[in-house]
Amino acid sequence: MIDCLQRRVAIIGAGVGGLSQAIALKTKLGFHDFTIFEKASEVGGAWRGCSSDVQIHWYSLSSDLYPYWNKSHGLQPEIQAYWIDLSKKYNLYPHIAISSVAHVVISAVGILDAPRIPYEIPGVRKFQGVSFHSAQWPGSIDLRNKRVAVIGNASSGAQFVPSVSEDPSVEVVNFIRTPTWFTTRPHIPYSDTEKWIFANIPLAMRLHRAWIVFWFELHLIIRPSDRTLKKRREAMTKYILNKAPSRYHDRMIPDYLPGCKRTVANSGFLDVLHRPNLTLNFDGIDNIAENGIITKTGEMLPFDVIVYATGFISDRYPMHVRGSNEATIQGYYDAHGGPTAYLGTAVPDIPNFYLLAGPNTGIPASTLFMEEVQVGYIHQLIEPVLSGSASSFTVEASHTDEYNAKVQERISRSVFMQCHSWARMNGTGKVYNPFPWAMTRWWLLLRKPNWDHYVAVGAEKWVRARRRKFVKNSLKCAAILTLLCSYIGSSV
Repeated sequence: MIDCLQRRVAIIGAGVGGLSQAIALKTKLGFHDFTIFEKASEVGGAWRGCSSDVQIHWYSLSSDLYPYWNKSHGLQPEIQAYWIDLSKKYNLYPHIAISSVAHVVISAVGILDAPRIPYEIPGVRKFQGVSFHSAQWPGSIDLRNKRVAVIGNASSGAQFVPSVSEDPSVEVVNFIRTPTWFTTRPHIPYSDTEKWIFANIPLAMRLHRAWIVFWFELHLIIRPSDRTLKKRREAMTKYILNKAPSRYHDRMIPDYLPGCKRTVANSGFLDVLHRPNLTLNFDGIDNIAENGIITKTGEMLPFDVIVYATGFISDRYPMHVRGSNEATIQGYYDAHGGPTAYLGTAVPDIPNFYLLAGPNTGIPASTLFMEEVQVGYIHQLIEPVLSGSASSFTVEASHTDEYNAKVQERISRSVFMQCHSWARMNGTGKVYNPFPWAMTRWWLLLRKPNWDHYVAVGAEKWVRARRRKFVKNSLKCAAILTLLCSYIGSSV
């Protein structure tokens, strides 16, 4: 428990990262003077049709495992309900406010926050029907008897197209520029017996979760030369061709290696391609007219609604944040060729400011695991500030450069360099996502801060406390060694 000394913390975003940070502040530090800033009307950060890519028991907090998940992979309503329940359990709603002042700021907006509308397509603003980004789905819209264009076929589009096309009165055309690799993801129902075991034998649920972690580590693919990659490509190709209608076979297989872009876990998309009211269009979009879309073949297709599943503006920080010496987050990004941070968490010259899900933090597994590790790391950095033992901590630029040089060197030899991707500057430049090593390494790197990599201000009290702790631990070790030597000597 710490003495807060009127310190305050600001958390930007009430998605899974921000809520995890808030819960940990209360439970780990006993700290309650924090504010959560959220632009949406409800917590949870989940949009229509989304689903967990990993098994749901690993997409939940390790401190709040839930035994009653219906299936192995959760869907949006169930995932959001879980986070709403946790927000009520830990009384987080009173902490959600419009404005405040804080001594520490934790940015939980992630890199998928600002929706990207493809204004480079001529006529985007001319369309007279209803149009919106998939992350800003209007709750009141009625699609019955409408012609709906879906632009984009990556994770977002593939997740909500099955539900949109479920109504046979809705005619859906999905425009695809680049095909996507799909893999199987069976939503395996949990039986009542399994739920009872998880609820009454917690160790069983922990072991189940541990097996999921082990499985993902075992199947992690980074190097394109890995023989496993070839086998996986063959398996994915066979899977797509077996699922998709034959009329799409020559257009559905990507020409890049699996893993270069995010692989989409099939949650029904390939199966619904057989629906008569759903069509895939690979012709390309020439321009958007007042009442529809004109393809590059010259065909005019009328639409009532356009849904943009076109990703997010991920290469720019969505807010203006200024630190010492007039430094800004975006200025630092620009100076380093794209989003850059120390361990994806701290930025030089921006004291007491920390990122959740920052640059090069994505892992091909549980995002929640990645953020939980970050939360624990950040808490160690902010505890001296909240207790009044230090005023601020700022990561040094030299150590940030050294870390990111290793990241980029690793990425330069990886599959991530093999294609045009949203996670690269301008599609082909610096790769700013994901984290290029195994999850175990992520955990090891962030297990404890390397205090030599940070500049502490107003930290005399904290430095003295660290010295006392070091001396105390050294004396303990010396005493143990003395006793051990005495025992060995007396036994000889």
